Amino acid sequence: MASLQLPVAELSEETELIRAEIHEFLRVEQENGTFQPKCDTWLSGCSPSFSRKLGERGWIGMTWPKRYGGHERSALERYVVTEELLSAGAPVAAHWIADRQTGPLLLRYGTEEQRSLFLPKIARGECYFAIGLSEPNAGSDLAAVQSRAVKVEGGWLLNGSKTWTSGAHHAHYMITLCRTSAYNPEKRHDGMSQLLVDLSAPGVTVRPILLMTGEHHFNEVFFEDVFIPDDCLIGQEGNGWKQGMTELAYERSGPERFLSTFPLLQELTNQVKMTGDKHLMGQLSKLVSRLWTLRLMSIGVAQMLEKGETPDVMAALVKDMGTKFEQQVAEVARLLIPTSPSIRGALLLDHFMAESILHAPGFTLRGGTTEILRGIVAKGVVSK
Repeated sequence: MASLQLPVAELSEETELIRAEIHEFLRVEQENGTFQPKCDTWLSGCSPSFSRKLGERGWIGMTWPKRYGGHERSALERYVVTEELLSAGAPVAAHWIADRQTGPLLLRYGTEEQRSLFLPKIARGECYFAIGLSEPNAGSDLAAVQSRAVKVEGGWLLNGSKTWTSGAHHAHYMITLCRTSAYNPEKRHDGMSQLLVDLSAPGVTVRPILLMTGEHHFNEVFFEDVFIPDDCLIGQEGNGWKQGMTELAYERSGPERFLSTFPLLQELTNQVKMTGDKHLMGQLSKLVSRLWTLRLMSIGVAQMLEKGETPDVMAALVKDMGTKFEQQVAEVARLLIPTSPSIRGALLLDHFMAESILHAPGFTLRGGTTEILRGIVAKGVVSK
């Protein structure tokens, strides 16, 4: 069996300086009523104006080259900013996917024209992307993708659909995994490509999938003879599977995979402190220790990214453990402190509880189901 090892990363003085800066920014913004803290805000907190403020301060595209609008900061500095935004429950959903994975994908596989066109807009908090992976019959079994692009003069004609597409109703573009050659059941991962789709193009239809709360975050997206210009092919034709798996490593490794319910955990901590009950504090400490472990693991993945490594197995492990933890926070809170969960509840604990419970079913589905992630980890530790 191969071992799984994560580096132990030490946060530098520079990271603590930037933490203080973002912390003060968030304090002022909250006092000014710019936002109210929420759980799961990297999915549910869409505020273009807030994203533009972050872009103005250099907190989007932090690690990218300056010639593309980035700031050439370290992955650990970016990690600290991300951590503070999520723990504060700030509305970051508008730019989140573009910053987290579209930008790195274009830097690795995109053309010079694609980088120059899109990256500066993303870094300013003005251009948003959606993920075009899952389909009605190809969710966890992503190799079953059937959306197809046929070569025509000057580009491609795309037909098919995507589902559970977060933020597609806000996004300007989607990175879409589709088949560009015939399906071969013996080589299911071959023949896929990634196309950059303008979601305002003729033939694109976005339909909402509402949550139990009535909120609109997910969508179905349909393509009917959508023309995709040749210059919107990302990377190499037929290399879409490999590129998509690289993209998922960015998606699965960040602190959003264990901090979605952090506002609830923080308020629960405040309430338990007020009781002075040592038994409750002991139960709460178990959650906090798990959180600290996940944080150290996630920082280790950030360190691997800093070194240019692709931590696909470790990212899958962090995502699996982290999303289970997010669900446990709501379960433990329910057992420790009496609550009356309500989205419109006057008490923060009741409000955060309702958000956590209603969003929790999606935690272990989005970005790869628990079963798929454990399969990735299992394969990663099997000796060759």
